[in-house]
Amino acid sequence: MKKIVLFVVGLTLVCNVFAQESTESQESNLKELPSVQLKTVDGKSVNTADLGFTGPVVISFWATWCSPCKRELNTIHELYTDWQEETGVNLVAVSIDDTKTMNSVAVYVDGKGWEYLVLMDPNGDFKRAMGVNNVPHTFLVDTDGKIVYSHNNYADGDEDHLYEEIKKISKKIVTE
Repeated sequence: MKKIVLFVVGLTLVCNVFAQESTESQESNLKELPSVQLKTVDGKSVNTADLGFTGPVVISFWATWCSPCKRELNTIHELYTDWQEETGVNLVAVSIDDTKTMNSVAVYVDGKGWEYLVLMDPNGDFKRAMGVNNVPHTFLVDTDGKIVYSHNNYADGDEDHLYEEIKKISKKIVTE
């Protein structure tokens, strides 16, 4: 029994070291928001480097076929008005649906009543520029266009951690 306990404790310590290294390497890879031309659901062109928001920006890569993506964005939708009032945050949902499924994006967004800016990235240009390998992938960008937080995948409660990061950014904006 002692051997099993020692093995579990040792394994936990190793996992914590790898998790810490992963977080540190992720932070060192942060960069500025790249400039890519995308279109809104309505067909208007938008340059990703010039979104024009005065507060923090959450950029969430998603797809209509991705259940965790939709759960994340629907959960944030329920909190979004409060988040905006308190922090001035804006959310940009970037659909990576390809030409076969992109027609269902507007239908889904309208049906859910999302008030986010929804951009279409059917060729994956912005996705590649941001180093996104799978969805959902969420970024937090400060007012200088610098990526200050990145999170891949979604589990219930991740939105709370994201909100804590948003509040940190919004406090910096207020004090500047």
